[in-house]
Amino acid sequence: WSLHLKNVTVSLSGQYECTFATYPYGTKAAKIQLTVKAEEERHYLKKVWLNQTLEIPCLENMTSENLSTYPLKWLVSENGRKEELVTKEPSCPAVYRNSSALYSQRVHLGLNNALKIFPTKITDDNRVFSCHVVYHPERVQKSSITVRVFGK
Repeated sequence: WSLHLKNVTVSLSGQYECTFATYPYGTKAAKIQLTVKAEEERHYLKKVWLNQTLEIPCLENMTSENLSTYPLKWLVSENGRKEELVTKEPSCPAVYRNSSALYSQRVHLGLNNALKIFPTKITDDNRVFSCHVVYHPERVQKSSITVRVFGK
């Protein structure tokens, strides 16, 4: 016996109970608590050499999903301040938000929506880059990468 839920939203969170009658043992019941998360986040650390190309995959180890069918965006944060770098809508070219002089002309969207930064600078050290993929209006997957830049 199973319950199949489609188009799952946060509002479906709660306790579910399955009750059925058996003979000769009577009624049996089982309860399960369902928690639907709106966001799922993974965090990684990426090390890179100064003046090299930094390539960060969006949703690392998530090759089964085709990211081109969902809207996504890349952000960078430092000291709690977030800045949008790139947005990508399905079947549309990427839109670069080069409001920051720090990333202007250094940021590009690569294959499989990976973020490419060239050249890496010492100011990139300890920055957190995050990829947000919107699978559903109430479901977002995030992958965050803290970058450590090393010099030779």
